[in-house]
Amino acid sequence: MKLRNLVLAAAVVATGLSSALVAPSAMAQAKEQFFPALVYRTGPYAPNGVPFANGYIDYLKLTNARGGINGVKVSWEECETGYATDRGVECYERLKGKNGGATVFQPLSTGITFALTEKAPNDKIPLITAGYGRSESADGGVFKWNFPIAGTYWVAADVLIQHIAKKEGGLDKLKGKKIALVYHDSPFGKEPIPLLQERAAMHGFQLILLPVTHPGVEQKATWLQIRRDRPDYVLNWGWGVMNSTALKEAQATGYPREKMYGVWWAGAEPDVKDVGMGAKGYNAVTMQHGTERNAAVVKEILEKVHGKGQGTGPKEEVGEVLYMRGLMSAMFAVEGVRAAQDRYGKGKVMTGEQARWGYENLNLTQAKLDSLGFKGVMRPVSTSCQDHMGANWARVHTWDGTKWEFSSDWLQADEQIIKPMVKAAADKYAGEKKLTRRTGADCQS
Repeated sequence: MKLRNLVLAAAVVATGLSSALVAPSAMAQAKEQFFPALVYRTGPYAPNGVPFANGYIDYLKLTNARGGINGVKVSWEECETGYATDRGVECYERLKGKNGGATVFQPLSTGITFALTEKAPNDKIPLITAGYGRSESADGGVFKWNFPIAGTYWVAADVLIQHIAKKEGGLDKLKGKKIALVYHDSPFGKEPIPLLQERAAMHGFQLILLPVTHPGVEQKATWLQIRRDRPDYVLNWGWGVMNSTALKEAQATGYPREKMYGVWWAGAEPDVKDVGMGAKGYNAVTMQHGTERNAAVVKEILEKVHGKGQGTGPKEEVGEVLYMRGLMSAMFAVEGVRAAQDRYGKGKVMTGEQARWGYENLNLTQAKLDSLGFKGVMRPVSTSCQDHMGANWARVHTWDGTKWEFSSDWLQADEQIIKPMVKAAADKYAGEKKLTRRTGADCQS
């Protein structure tokens, strides 16, 4: 009997020791805010996908170096999509329930965004699609779980038309002009078309639509047509290898690069560095920021992340355009959780549903942005129940042969044009999906 009691006592002690050893790890895991990361580090879009992913992960590392989100550390796991919609959906399904549940997904693909828009409401997981995705998802009255924070493709297209008109001497000077859209033949590339068609009807310019098949390396026929039609301007709605290919073809056919304007996914270092001086004069609209090597947040990452040997990618890319895009997107994800904690409890892990409220009540004032190290990088962002975008400003930068330099003042998309388009498209989507607009009570919940 004594022997049996001794064995039982030993087992109890062992169990207690085991619990003591396991508990801190389990507790630490429970206290982490999980941010799954859909990336593409392989395939034809990798040159552009990699710096974005590196910036995204480095900001999460910086967040932990700063002490987390009111003490809550963040965790993440990458999943390779290769920019393919089916693989993106697989990654979503695999990661959505891990580590206590996903906080938010950032698909980094308009095609994946379209697919996940159908899934997010049921799973109660928000989607941040900063600068991409469905333009009508800015309407939070219909798209409760989508957040195209800081810009949509309609904003980008509108700002480009305004900028071109300014160069010509006014919107009335666009009459009779030809503007060609060379676009990736995918949901991403087709997004700006409704806005450009609206502007064309308003101002009397001819819109020439020139789709390019994925991944965009074969454009000879496209540029032969451009040489034949001689458009006054070319808008490049490309991504990955499509962008450098377009610039090389423009050079080969003699189309002036200063007449070319890219979307903000076609205006980064990987798009021009292989073309070098051959791309001189090429322009792109920016999603507020450009190359920001002197930003305080960049210096802090170099000190606290790369300086400790924990950088995700090469030190040289820190501060480049797409790295900054990843950084900014991660900052939106983190600050939405911080906003949610103000309502649901500081120092607590937020559910996806609670985080959604935070993204809908994001208030990044200039003082807040400055404190986060984004002074001079971007303007304030303020979302609401009805407005899931929160900002509609952009700038244009130009490649001088060796670096990007801003070449315009801040430009604001015309809400008188865009808002009715957003509402009409959102209402159409709601009708197709049999959704009803959110009530005032739902906006408070």
